[in-house]
Amino acid sequence: MTAPAVSIVLVSHEMGRELPRTLRSLAAPYQRGLPRGALEVIVVDNGSRQPPGPEMVSGLDAAFRFLRQPSPTASPVAAINTGLAAARGALVGVWIDGARLASPGLVAACLAASRLHPRPVIATLNYQLGPLLQFDSARHGYDQAAEDLLLQGIGWPADGYRLFEIATSELRAGPEGPMLESNALFLPRALWAELGGYDPAFAEPGGGVVNPDTYLRACALPGVQQIRILGEGTFHQIHGGVSTSTPEAAMAALQEGSRLYLRRRGRPLRTMREPGWLFDARQGARLATAPGACA
Repeated sequence: MTAPAVSIVLVSHEMGRELPRTLRSLAAPYQRGLPRGALEVIVVDNGSRQPPGPEMVSGLDAAFRFLRQPSPTASPVAAINTGLAAARGALVGVWIDGARLASPGLVAACLAASRLHPRPVIATLNYQLGPLLQFDSARHGYDQAAEDLLLQGIGWPADGYRLFEIATSELRAGPEGPMLESNALFLPRALWAELGGYDPAFAEPGGGVVNPDTYLRACALPGVQQIRILGEGTFHQIHGGVSTSTPEAAMAALQEGSRLYLRRRGRPLRTMREPGWLFDARQGARLATAPGACA
């Protein structure tokens, strides 16, 4: 069996509403610019009462694999590492949260960007569906029903780029500004092995700040080059997650995560201030930016 060019590892837990949309956003013809067979999507279920299976992707044109985490925990870390061990692609992306829709050219852009450097750390940008960041918009009545109406209003999935019209960026200072995490982080499979995957020390619910930790650790590997993807992104669907439920819950989760990070790493959690290279997905080219790797 020929190995795919790209694998995506996607963790799911009780996402019966959100996961089918996420998977549709990773299948052809929605996902553009990829040769047939270039992508495999590995869904690792982390203890759902009704685990997803092939019936969820009936009729979708993509290679999906469904795995169940043998011993589910409150943290998604073990499930991510299970998926990484199963991935066959030379380039592997991780979705720590299976509720994120992809824009139509995301995977092709990451594959193109990976050819720009022998050791790339490819960071895609995060968006949240709704008029504000979801921990804030939820206070003003934004919920799953409101989100369903938003998606219907743009005719999704007919034109996935219209997601930008109904979403809010998680980056306040723009794509070149400080960035805490990437919710679709792509590395060559060999770099994931060098990194050791996600750190199982982050055993708290939701993994705490394991996603920012993974991003920082990847950028600290020797000789790597961070590449941020412009013009594409992932879009978070509201589903009651701790970091997107209320401002108080989001702040408490970040404070507790930062405290544990300091204890584990011996230094404060920080954002990635160096943007690295910027890859314009619409032009298919790296933009002229100041030189710099990750740190």
